[in-house]
Amino acid sequence: MVGVPSASPIGAFLRSRRARLRPGDVGLGEGVRRRRVPGLRREEFAPLAGVSVGYYTRLEQGQTPNVSDAVLDAIARTLRLDEEERAHLYRLARPDRRASPDTGPDRLLPGLRAVVDSIVDLPVLAVGRAADYLAWNRLAHALFAWNQDFAAAGRRDPMANIVRQDFLDPMARELHVDWRQKAVDGVAYLQVAAGRYPRDRAIAALIAELREASGEFVEIWETHPIGTCATTTRRYRHPALGELTLTAEFLRSRDDAGQGVSIFSAAPGSESEAKLRRLAAELAQAS
Repeated sequence: MVGVPSASPIGAFLRSRRARLRPGDVGLGEGVRRRRVPGLRREEFAPLAGVSVGYYTRLEQGQTPNVSDAVLDAIARTLRLDEEERAHLYRLARPDRRASPDTGPDRLLPGLRAVVDSIVDLPVLAVGRAADYLAWNRLAHALFAWNQDFAAAGRRDPMANIVRQDFLDPMARELHVDWRQKAVDGVAYLQVAAGRYPRDRAIAALIAELREASGEFVEIWETHPIGTCATTTRRYRHPALGELTLTAEFLRSRDDAGQGVSIFSAAPGSESEAKLRRLAAELAQAS
C-alpha cells in the first residue's frame, strides 16, 4: 500500500547518505543544471571516493561481493559516516550468509533473565534481535505498559515489539513526549538488525508489516537512520505519575544472539527519581 522495499539494501543506504551531501560540501560548484534529486550524483561522488562510476554503480546494485576494505573505507570517509553507519555499511557490503532464514523466535538468554529478575528498584526490559520484548520487571510494566494486560513477566503479547508498538499502539504517542524521536530511534535499531541478520524471516516480516500499516514508518525507514540506542534520555507522560525523565542504558549480550537489556534510571535527587521510588514502594506493598 505505502511502498516497496529497495531490491538492494546497500544501494538504498548509500543513496540516502549521498543525498545528505551537497556539491558545496565537497568543493564542487552547484552548477546551473537543476537537480532532480538532492545530494551528489553518482558521477560526482565516485571520483571523490577514488572509484569508477561503473564500479560504484555495481556496488549500489549489490554486485560487488568482494569489495575491499580500502574501497569501503574511502566511501565511508567521503560520505562522512559515523562509526555506527560505517559498521552498517560493512555489514551490508558483506552480508552474513551463514545466518539461517529460519532463525525462529528469540529465547531469552539465562544471564539476561537473571539481570531482569534481580533488579526491582529500577525499570528493566529485555529485548531481542528485532526489538521484541522478551521480559520485563514489574516496575517496567507499570511505567511503560500501563494499559496492556500482560503483567506476568515473560508473557508475550501481540503488540510486544518496541517498533510495532511505536507505530501501531496509540499508547506510545501518549507515553512519549517526543514520540517522533522515539520512533526514529526504533527504526534505526531495526535497520541495524536487518543489516546484521539479512536472512531473518521474522525481521523481514516485521518490516513488511509496518511498511503496509504505517506511512510514517515508511517515511522514516527510507531515510535509513542507523543506531543502537546505547544510551538514551527521554521524557515520559505517565497517567499516574505525570511527566518524568529517564535515561536508559542498553547492555547488549556479548554473543551473536542480538539480545540486550535496557535499564532505566533517573537523575539523582530529581523529581523523576522520587516518582520512581514511590512507584516501586507501591508495587512492593501490593505484592
